[in-house]
Amino acid sequence: MRWSDEQARDEFRWLKLMSRFRYDGYEDFRAGARFIERLSVWLQQFKQQDREVAYDFVKKRLVYIGPAEMQLLVERLYTEIVERGLIRVVAEARHLPTYGVWRDPAAVKDLAALKRKTLFMALSDGARIDEFRRANVGILSNEQIVVATQLDGSKWKDLLKKLRKEQGPDAIFEAVYLIDDFIASGTTLLRFDEDEKVWTGKLVRFKATVSEAHATLGGTLAIANSAPIHIHHYVASAFAESIIKQRVSEMRHSSADADWLDRVTFSFGYILPADLPLTIQSTEPFKQLVEAYYDPALESRHSRVSGIESMMYGYRECGLPVVFEHNTPNNSLPLLWAETPGDAAKNIHAMRALFRRRQRHSE
Repeated sequence: MRWSDEQARDEFRWLKLMSRFRYDGYEDFRAGARFIERLSVWLQQFKQQDREVAYDFVKKRLVYIGPAEMQLLVERLYTEIVERGLIRVVAEARHLPTYGVWRDPAAVKDLAALKRKTLFMALSDGARIDEFRRANVGILSNEQIVVATQLDGSKWKDLLKKLRKEQGPDAIFEAVYLIDDFIASGTTLLRFDEDEKVWTGKLVRFKATVSEAHATLGGTLAIANSAPIHIHHYVASAFAESIIKQRVSEMRHSSADADWLDRVTFSFGYILPADLPLTIQSTEPFKQLVEAYYDPALESRHSRVSGIESMMYGYRECGLPVVFEHNTPNNSLPLLWAETPGDAAKNIHAMRALFRRRQRHSE
């Protein structure tokens, strides 16, 4: 970095602090190759005149979401989102103000019943569903929290059996929460497949799963036909917040059997600032590095699903400088997470990762 002695002392003081309390916890780091070591290797891929720009971007623009932040978002889900929603439903049914629910014994009883008839399901293994369960011990039953949306018939029967044991022989689930950790582009949750000319994604698969469960149960409903479907993400990009609602509206008006989408609502634990992403229109110096040190080898059939094949600014050009403690999303800038061999003959840069991403797709 060619720092002066005084600047080096200041910078290493900051680096040691941030490494100890933040970045060394990244799950892909190993002993002897944690943040400072990885930063050193990462910076060496840049030309000397570009290293200060890269370092400054990490120091001032990187958003690192660690376990403490995620735990807080998990703990807030029930108290600030779920319970308040249940209270509103009971208050409306009883013609009470929301603050009056706790003073009415009948309303309190209704609230307890509705709470038990709410099903919580993880949309992915990032949903922190075990942490959610532990955070709500004594508030929610373990028998209403499940680790996936695609359940077999025996699991649905078991869920219903235990619900009816507590709430009566005809009880069914009257609300559903689908939980996930992060949404940036929204394509995994809901998108239109141009090749197949159908809507697809986790939300569509969930609806199919519920229909299959009803068939498996011999026509018995596990979830009420009128049950609201709440989709909660702990963290969301500002783009995802708007685009996913737009896609739901498009599917609702383009599909003959999409009335169920009227019952879908969204909530978010934290929405990233709208001006956080680095985009093609950005003027900050790091943009030049993103474009100069890019390897097209990152592009694949999976990146094309978004409608934008280039991965220069991340999946669907989300351009997020965001890293989660357990992994770095592909919507983040690849210059932070990508590793490629490059091609010297074609003057293509071999990318080196600061926070190496664990890939789900290999091609």
